[in-house]
Amino acid sequence: MNGGPARFLPPLQWLRGYGGATLASDLLAAVIVTIMLIPQSLAYALLAGLPPEMGLYASILPLIAYALFGTSRTLSVGPVAVASLMTATAVGKVAEAGTADYASAAVAMALMSGLMLAAMGLLRFGALANLLSHPVVSGFITASGIIIALSQLRHILGIEAHGETLLDLGHSLLAHVAAFNSLTLATGMAALLFLFWVRRGLAPLLTRAGLPAATAGMVAKAGPVLIIVLTTLASYLGGFEAQDVAVVGTVPSGLPAFSTPVFDAELWSELAVSALLVSIIGFVESVSVGRTLAAKRRQTIDANQELLALGAANIASGVSSGFPVTGGFSRSVVNFDAGAETQLASVFTAAGIALAALFLTPVLYFLPQATLAATIIVAVTSLIDWGTVRLAWRYSRSDFIAVTATIVVTLALGVELGVLAGIIASIALHLHKTSRPHIAVVGTVPGTEHYRNVERHEVVTYPGIVSIRVDESLYFVNAAYLESAIYAIVAARPEVQHVVLQCAAVNEIDLSALEALENIDHRLRERGMQLHLSEVKGPVMDGLKRTDFLEHLSGDVFLSHHQAVEALRDRQD
Repeated sequence: MNGGPARFLPPLQWLRGYGGATLASDLLAAVIVTIMLIPQSLAYALLAGLPPEMGLYASILPLIAYALFGTSRTLSVGPVAVASLMTATAVGKVAEAGTADYASAAVAMALMSGLMLAAMGLLRFGALANLLSHPVVSGFITASGIIIALSQLRHILGIEAHGETLLDLGHSLLAHVAAFNSLTLATGMAALLFLFWVRRGLAPLLTRAGLPAATAGMVAKAGPVLIIVLTTLASYLGGFEAQDVAVVGTVPSGLPAFSTPVFDAELWSELAVSALLVSIIGFVESVSVGRTLAAKRRQTIDANQELLALGAANIASGVSSGFPVTGGFSRSVVNFDAGAETQLASVFTAAGIALAALFLTPVLYFLPQATLAATIIVAVTSLIDWGTVRLAWRYSRSDFIAVTATIVVTLALGVELGVLAGIIASIALHLHKTSRPHIAVVGTVPGTEHYRNVERHEVVTYPGIVSIRVDESLYFVNAAYLESAIYAIVAARPEVQHVVLQCAAVNEIDLSALEALENIDHRLRERGMQLHLSEVKGPVMDGLKRTDFLEHLSGDVFLSHHQAVEALRDRQD
């Protein structure tokens, strides 16, 4: 990002040289994303337990707000599945679904999330994106996808069922499944089969018919719109509502009214933790998508500015009767593939959604809720990623434990505890890895000045010298482990006179680790040995010089490890 005003208002940067070709690309992308976003907005409002028009409201002003402050040129914000589920879970604890208080609480949650994100952006908390490891995030989203898909089966069956966990949902569905509505089930299954076929079969069919592959792919993305039109028409002509098929019902026409969300200290305190969790998950997901798309065009995003942009988007949602929003993966990918060059495409998309809210809402009355449920189920199947679990099992058992724990907790106890479990698992995973750093005895590769692990390579070592490489920064978590490891290595080599600690991978030595090094030096001195350091980085050396450690060190500090070994060999000779 450039400095100056463009740092905080990225449009000042990308509007320079904005021309007709870029405008055409942005307009085309906006048309395609608008067609995709209309059914998604309605469906995610249903998932959140909110009136369908709130899904449209959450897809207008937030897009414009992000376009003003966001650093990703192709990220598309709006309602997403996981954030909608988390909203329903949180708001359901403070208000009854379908009531005005429920909608007000969702609006307040959007504003709270926006204020939290904006505050974190001002405090430069962009590193928060690294709080959750990728396997843990993948595990949480996978489990959330399963819960979302299961929760929508009640709309496919036309029954009442509730629950926030896998067991509760499963039990509730089984208890009411006998009361299913056959016409609702037929509608939902037809929509599901059609949408799954559209996802995999329509694009190849259109390609064989002569359409370019890119065009065929974009047309296939409009599949949800087609099924909405077909099932709405069937519902109108077939009198579905009179046959107890749940329909969307009256959707008010018009743009959202600007208002201040209700401020109730008790309500806000009850929603605070949930709003924070939604903010963290939404930010991590959004930054991940933004970085991926930016890298494809050799662009970059600023995580701190993204916090401000997402905060602005949620504040905009809160003051325009929306609910929490974030960057959506599928929507952003479609925006990118459709050729969007700048965030002006999102502004055009917002205009398209506004037109839909003004003129298309009357025709949504007869839209079966089963169709929207089918749209959600098909959308979240792409979130379920068992490949990461299998890869973690093969590659890293600690990552596997973390991702599995996140999935199990989310399914068993709900999404909020699942987020907390993911955060705890990520922190625990980091602490576990750094608390037991890789420590190796190294020797010289013959004919070179390189040093490698004696257990992996044929190397040269010397009886009176032991070279130890530590592959981690030294701090309070691993200080005791470092002491124990060095004492064990020295105890197995009674002939050693010099211990050389190779510090090439050590980026920091905190006070606890410094005390551990002092203890090591003292213990080695008592046994007639000397402790030496090699390849100490400048910032680390600066810190050591501010203490008396180097003055009392029994050995020396060498610029390179090879110099240390050669010098100590000469001393022995």
